[in-house]
Amino acid sequence: MELDYNSDAIVQLLETPPKDRSLSWLKSALQQAIMLELATLPPYLCGWWSLDDDSETGKAADRAIREIIFDEMSHLGHVCNLLTTIGGSPRIADPAVLAPYPCPLPGGVRPKIHPDLEVYLSGLTQDSVEMFSQIEAPERPLAQFAEETFASIGAFYTAILEAFTQHGSEIKGTRQVIENMAGHGGGNSLFAIRTLADAEKAIEIIKEQGEGTDQTPENTFPGYMGELSHYYVFREIFRGRKLKKIQETPPRWDFQGDAIPMPHARPMGRVPKGGWAADPDTRPTPTVQAELDKVNQTFSDMLRSLEKAWQQDTPEEAGRHLGAAIGKMFALGEPAIKLMGMKLPNDSTLHYGPEFRYSPPQA
Repeated sequence: MELDYNSDAIVQLLETPPKDRSLSWLKSALQQAIMLELATLPPYLCGWWSLDDDSETGKAADRAIREIIFDEMSHLGHVCNLLTTIGGSPRIADPAVLAPYPCPLPGGVRPKIHPDLEVYLSGLTQDSVEMFSQIEAPERPLAQFAEETFASIGAFYTAILEAFTQHGSEIKGTRQVIENMAGHGGGNSLFAIRTLADAEKAIEIIKEQGEGTDQTPENTFPGYMGELSHYYVFREIFRGRKLKKIQETPPRWDFQGDAIPMPHARPMGRVPKGGWAADPDTRPTPTVQAELDKVNQTFSDMLRSLEKAWQQDTPEEAGRHLGAAIGKMFALGEPAIKLMGMKLPNDSTLHYGPEFRYSPPQA
């Protein structure tokens, strides 16, 4: 299947009858899952970097979003291990797999409650938090939208797991990246996928950290006490109230807890289609462009290091490239925050921010 972020590949994959989901189907589905995981990272990073609030509320939001970002990085790693263990090779450093923000989710994913969901880059606002929660929305949320039905990312991972049960004999344990990241949560460490049980565990982690379960909104692989799954973290910030259990049987939660003021954030505007330079009203000065280029280049170098990690035959060599990628991710923060202090020429109340556009390797 030709890779194209704007295609409806996931819809097509899910329309394939389960009995016809071949090994090739499974490899294609996992590559699409890589695109899904990659699409969420830049918006969440922009929201996190924009936080500028030393209050207890601000610190709590900073910790919660930071842990979600580490979860998403781990999810990407788990999916790559799932792909290489069946003989696939992840494509990560490729413009065809990267989100051309603003844009829908990849592969034709359309949540039923928000079929026109647009994923974009901006600072943390009421609107962006709503967008984050719709990305993570489960099929049957335990609070607020219990009567609604969603076409969720979790449902796609369920289909992937079902295909693994059909092709368990194809699991070879090849080119696995192993990394201890338990400090960020029980499901964050990357482990080798050598059995069907390993594949089941990896997919369980991805689904439950994002959506919770049908019994609890809590992250069952937490990095800190009481950590909620991603969807409910974002809904708390959006609703401005802590989630509270209001009924035991059947379990029911609602946003009736303590008030949560919206944390103060740097006023990063929304990146226009094609980047800031594509819009005459937001065309950057050379100084701003230099910072944009720095983020784009570092981001692209990070993707190349990640891709190389899953091309190695030894865990030691894979770990070296993974370490380089993690270092580059941390290096993104300084120029990104610097951009968020630079005012837009057409609206002094809003500032620039990173674009996350692909840059080829420097000569």
